Amino acid sequence: MKTKFIATFVPGDIVDDVFALAEKTMLQKKDGNPYLNIVLADRSGRIKGVVWDNVQAIASAAGAGDFVRVSGNVSEYRGTPQLVVKSMAALSADDVNAEDFLPATELDVDQLFERVLKLTHSFTTPWLNRLFEAFWQDEAFVAAFKTAPAAKRMHHAYLGGLLVHCLSMAVLADKVAAHYNGLDRDLLIAGAILHDVGKLREFDYTAAIDYSDEGRLLSHIVIGLEMIDQKLQHIPDVPRDQANLLKHMIVSHHGEPAFGALEPPKTVEAVVLHYIDDLDSKINAVREFMAKEDPSQSWTSYHRILGRHFYMGAGHAPRNED
Repeated sequence: MKTKFIATFVPGDIVDDVFALAEKTMLQKKDGNPYLNIVLADRSGRIKGVVWDNVQAIASAAGAGDFVRVSGNVSEYRGTPQLVVKSMAALSADDVNAEDFLPATELDVDQLFERVLKLTHSFTTPWLNRLFEAFWQDEAFVAAFKTAPAAKRMHHAYLGGLLVHCLSMAVLADKVAAHYNGLDRDLLIAGAILHDVGKLREFDYTAAIDYSDEGRLLSHIVIGLEMIDQKLQHIPDVPRDQANLLKHMIVSHHGEPAFGALEPPKTVEAVVLHYIDDLDSKINAVREFMAKEDPSQSWTSYHRILGRHFYMGAGHAPRNED
């Protein structure tokens, strides 16, 4: 059983505890001898580790995705805690409490899903009604949709994160469709719910959130198109042009090819979906970042991905989920 979580580690701590081995990379020192970089994870976060001694034996003890017992001491490297590993041994999944390793939403996923159902039941577009009926009658799909994370690290990176993200986007889509004349409300909400559906298979989230082989090879966009096509094949009289508009929203929701889009958004609904996705993911990422910072400080530390400090104000304690 775990006794201490990564978020509490400070330089000088002596560690002998259980973790998920998220990453493992063998490297070479200038003198030609090997050393090992690892990333350990639990539900509170991640920490980088380094193995200088007994490298080959430790490296062969476990692989990425395994649960491991690790001993070592916490040092500081470039301003952040780093674990200098002395020993590592693999553990059976039966010997650990999975809830210690994967962060999960504190919201009620069944209630969130009911809100998604209510939105899709409001559709007046027959083929979209049939499409979502096919998804919702698939019990394995629904279970995965309630459980999957939305990302490995950047935003909504926790169990239930995909559902939280998609519902938030669908609610925003409904509001935007009511504000701008001429938007296809049903299509926009459908795109919000299904835009990341491929992440159900893009990620493996047994011990730690990481990419599956299928995810690395194909990406959630390609997987999502395949999942939608599989359902559409069994639905009669689907207007091909309308189905293509939905698929276009999937392939373009990243906005630009440089950010993973197969095509840039070429319909008004696709443009709206892209900006809603960007807004919701960025807000969640900033809130998650702020929630881990010292609430007594006015400014956060430097966010490396977004490239800035964020102002919190004295005593600010942001909510990280809606």
